[in-house]
Amino acid sequence: MDNSIDDTAFNGSIPALYDRCLGPFLFEPYAAEIANRAMQIGPWHLLETAAGTGIVTQALSRMLPAIDIVATDLNPAMLEVAHGRVTSSKVGFAPVNAQDLPFPDGCFDMVVCQFGAMFFPDRPAAYREAFRVLRPGGYFLLAVWDRIEANPAAAAVAEAVAGLFPDDPPGFLARTPYGYHDADLIEAELDAAGFRARQVETVAKESRGKAGEVALGLCQGSPLRAEIEARAPERLGEATDAAAARLRALAGGAEALALPMSALIVGARRPLA
Repeated sequence: MDNSIDDTAFNGSIPALYDRCLGPFLFEPYAAEIANRAMQIGPWHLLETAAGTGIVTQALSRMLPAIDIVATDLNPAMLEVAHGRVTSSKVGFAPVNAQDLPFPDGCFDMVVCQFGAMFFPDRPAAYREAFRVLRPGGYFLLAVWDRIEANPAAAAVAEAVAGLFPDDPPGFLARTPYGYHDADLIEAELDAAGFRARQVETVAKESRGKAGEVALGLCQGSPLRAEIEARAPERLGEATDAAAARLRALAGGAEALALPMSALIVGARRPLA
């Protein structure tokens, strides 16, 4: 693996492809789930970290239109897409590192992070910061992907791309987005940050989309693109086509996909004292 590749880099054409091709297929079903769970808890001042292109932000804003939301992400290019999607005056955006939040202690009653924790270089630091900015009794709600074997679309793309580079297979998908699924580890890291009353639940959903679009999103709308281009930039199109072919094979040769996916949804509270 090329250690110079940054798994957190979402720039250039990646944000738009990520949003258009992967948003409906991977993220929108869980965004609705997260927003519904947030509504049941009833926050009034919510911080979202690793908000990306605002898919969860939009779901939260629609389901909880009266609350104040601050949506943050490390990548300004991702937030630019989010700002175009969510226009509510109750939602603000800021380019912020989740490991070093520029907010006072105890100023939020909920922190939400969907599919972002896997990318944090220092997750314990990010969890300590979430704990710090929550008021006593505040709630931390996050989602991370289950193992790649429980997410057949991602597994198929990873296998197809690896097959083109057998001597040096790109490992981004299994390493990072689908590499943080150990419930015991997650609970231990939350414990170390001070959280209690933790709950980790495996939640299955169905992802629907088109094979070509999903392949384009994963191969060219994620940091997997950098891994492919580091090996052979002229083969990016070939890798995308191979991924699409593997996805169609999963669907019995069809372009339309309806595949299972699995994630862990985690809830934890800051103690009252």
